[in-house]
Amino acid sequence: MLEIALIYLAAAIVAVPIAKRVGLGSVLGYLIAGILIGPYALGIVGDQTDVMHFAEFGVVMMLFLVGLELQPARLWKLRHSILGLGGLQVALTAAAIFAFCYWVFTMHWQTALAIGLMLALSSTAIVLQSLEEKGWLKQEAGQNAFSVLLFQDIAIIPILALLPLLAFAPQSSSKDISDSIIASWPVWQQVGVSVAVIAAIIAGGKYVSAPLFRYIAQTHMREIFTIFALFLVVAIALVMQSIGLSPALGTFLAGVVLAESEFRHELEADIEPFKGLLLGLFFITVGASINFELLADEFTTVIALVALLIVVKACILFALAITFNISKKQRLLFALALAQGGEFAFVLLSVTTTLSILTPEQTSLVTLVVAVSMLVAPLLLMAYEQLQKRTSNSAPEFDKPEQISSAKHVIIAGYGRFGQIMGRLLHAQGYDITVLDHSPSQIELLRRFGNTVFYGDAARQELLEAAGAHTAQMLIVAIDDADKTLEIIKRAHKNYPQLKIVARAIDRRHAYQLLNLKVDAFNRETVDSAINLAVDALELLGNNKEDAQRAGKLFRDHDRAAVLQLAELWGDDASYGVAVRQRMEDLKQVLQQDKQAQSDLNTCDSGDCEDGLTELADRPKKPDDSHLE
Repeated sequence: MLEIALIYLAAAIVAVPIAKRVGLGSVLGYLIAGILIGPYALGIVGDQTDVMHFAEFGVVMMLFLVGLELQPARLWKLRHSILGLGGLQVALTAAAIFAFCYWVFTMHWQTALAIGLMLALSSTAIVLQSLEEKGWLKQEAGQNAFSVLLFQDIAIIPILALLPLLAFAPQSSSKDISDSIIASWPVWQQVGVSVAVIAAIIAGGKYVSAPLFRYIAQTHMREIFTIFALFLVVAIALVMQSIGLSPALGTFLAGVVLAESEFRHELEADIEPFKGLLLGLFFITVGASINFELLADEFTTVIALVALLIVVKACILFALAITFNISKKQRLLFALALAQGGEFAFVLLSVTTTLSILTPEQTSLVTLVVAVSMLVAPLLLMAYEQLQKRTSNSAPEFDKPEQISSAKHVIIAGYGRFGQIMGRLLHAQGYDITVLDHSPSQIELLRRFGNTVFYGDAARQELLEAAGAHTAQMLIVAIDDADKTLEIIKRAHKNYPQLKIVARAIDRRHAYQLLNLKVDAFNRETVDSAINLAVDALELLGNNKEDAQRAGKLFRDHDRAAVLQLAELWGDDASYGVAVRQRMEDLKQVLQQDKQAQSDLNTCDSGDCEDGLTELADRPKKPDDSHLE
């Protein structure tokens, strides 16, 4: 056991960092590691079926963590995509594959239906891990893909119940295919027990778990909390498996119930390392299970079947994406993410073999097709990522000038968080606004909420002209690209000198550049919010509200004056450095003097302080601080 563990760990340590470095991703790295150490490559490890059954528990843990991130209210919002999108995906894909196997390969209808059902499922482990790794899981395509995967996990239950009905041999003479302790019970009793167990998991997570977690937490022993978290996941998985239900579904429900628990973050931190380790082990076993001898013998057939599987599933998924109004830019990602076979196909294949629904040769071929499709899955997402990069770098098709309405008062270039705040305030005051933004995703989002926004680069003179720059009163440049901001301002100064220009400064260096361009007004994007928060911090530290607000005002005034002074020295490193240090000392002295003066005033509660008040009032100000008058 230790030798095998050492081999797995060494393979992961070598393969995964290299795969990540060359841009292949961790999932493909684990798969490659499994291929290299598997019985059909270097032959360092043998058959990995038993290890895979253990490693599949990583999928169970992953679903538990996904549930922790998905509160019940959010799950309820996904009900339409889970039942509608997920249900149609499984039904249509199974029907298409069944028709192909039945009419093209002339299989028995039982065999064709079993293959259709198992190939309709996708890889929960690969899809969720890959999408999360690339930051796509919370996008529209990622959320819909998750809904489909969740339905597939639920669909495992009726599929397992259906398979014995497809058996060629009488069920009484076949081996026991289920570990369920209620398999021999009447159907109504099985359904009742299943509902009762699910209800018990939900009730326990809602009402019993919190006191138990508090009791464990009071021991102040981190390892006991970790042990209890693992115990919880393993116990739920075992109970679900013992009654013939999906362990992953049970732990997912438990995670959803605990999503609103005060211990949610602690649970995530404790389970995450085990999930990552077991998922990595699972991917390695998938790679090791690829039968390269069979692949070499049936290379053309296997590759053709893998390509056919991916194309059929992707086409059905893309059509469903259109039907369910998934945005155009997300449809391809949704289709490619779920176009492979899944790990649950291996579970179903073991059952169909026991029931003699598939011959050993058919089982080997389907296993290889599923494994190779899972190997190809990360490559499809890599190809999509490269396609997106090329698309984003290509010249965008902006709105035509004749499509852009002319502004009476204000043009806003850039309508992100900064521009929206300014736009809402000005619009509420009755000013007519035309908005230009160069982000397609931002345009699409804003138009969904009824905003009039035009897709275009404000640095192009014809678009500024169409937006009404020749008659407008003001141009607000609120984009987050410093160089593009300067380009827009220079063009506006040259062609529309009557425009008042207000700009968003990214940082102090950008503010100096804006001052040199003589904009009418600017503000650094984080200064005001940082000062306001610092004022709140001063209050929390015991200062009264008036003193804290005055300190904030002194800081703001001093900082603005410093920017005006230092802008003239920008580029002269020696003089600039000396001036910066001097301004910092001036600021500290001004704030300390003000704090001392206010302290003296606050302690003066009688006429005995009149001389002191006179002294404070007559105290000369430093020349550098005359702007604080």
